[in-house]
Amino acid sequence: MKLDILAFGAHPDDVELSCGATIAKEISLGKKVGIIDLTRGELGTRGSAELRDKEAQKAGEILGVSIRENLCFEDGFFENNRKNQLEIIKIVRKYQPKIVLCNAIEDRHIDHGKGSKLVSDACFLSGLLKIETSVDGKLQERWRPENVYHYIQWKNLSPDFVVDVTGFMDQKIQSVLAYGSQFFNPKNNEPETPITSKNFIESVNYRAKDLGRIIGVDSAEGFTTERFVAVKNLDKIF
Repeated sequence: MKLDILAFGAHPDDVELSCGATIAKEISLGKKVGIIDLTRGELGTRGSAELRDKEAQKAGEILGVSIRENLCFEDGFFENNRKNQLEIIKIVRKYQPKIVLCNAIEDRHIDHGKGSKLVSDACFLSGLLKIETSVDGKLQERWRPENVYHYIQWKNLSPDFVVDVTGFMDQKIQSVLAYGSQFFNPKNNEPETPITSKNFIESVNYRAKDLGRIIGVDSAEGFTTERFVAVKNLDKIF
């Protein structure tokens, strides 16, 4: 299956929290989108890896993604090395996305910055002819995505561009709340974390509202890029 967009997250729920509405919107426009989780989030304070697996599957169904896979890298300790780069190269060449979305370039959680650089490096290497990979004994063709965009996570990084996601925030929030073990639940007796407060869930909405305010729409999600954003003509900018 060839995908239009492939979104990578260091942990299950990274993608939903940061660009879930963008994904929902693109799918509504007929795009094929997939999600790849690098780890199972097994170091998370609440829940378990097995529970996160189920939550991730449910969240993906809510967004309507075509595929969701987990590379089972080691949560907290995975590295940007040859072995992990090759695993991502195989995925990129398998699905041949035009656009890759990945973690914030820097963030509170150390896996986010690591995941960002790992995926970005792998996307570049995936286009090199002399790096050979195979799946099920079949040699893969080289493939480099046209664009790699980084979504914004805990830190309020300044976006290089924003996407109007008006009308898709409810679907995004539903996908986030599919991770019932991770977010605000007054009946949960497990230890509190920075993302279990009611304020955190509300912040997902008010960040989108604020970005939307700036561009004159109801809601928006922001991204950073590794190169200039180009436009063909000025009348397409708003």
